[in-house]
Amino acid sequence: MQDTGSVVPLHWIGFGYAALVATGGIIGYVKAGMVPGWGAGFLVSLAFSPFFVSFSSATSGTLAGVMGMRFYHSGKFMPAGLIAGASLLMVAKVGVSMFNRPH
Repeated sequence: MQDTGSVVPLHWIGFGYAALVATGGIIGYVKAGMVPGWGAGFLVSLAFSPFFVSFSSATSGTLAGVMGMRFYHSGKFMPAGLIAGASLLMVAKVGVSMFNRPH
């Protein structure tokens, strides 16, 4: 097994992030019938695979932007602020791991 230089491997963080977003999408669908939220949660949860690093960073960045704007306009931390913050952290983690991997 190769040392990636990371304390927590990217895939475990990605799986946790995907579970958070998928759970949020399901809760949004159940509580308010928000089909786009469920779809986004499903899409982001599928995006986190070691083979789709570019796609996962793009979806995380998009979700950070969308939820960041919702947080800015509503001022409510739950769920918009939480997802925006987690998405920003995920983009940073993917970016750092992409730059640290051997070329």
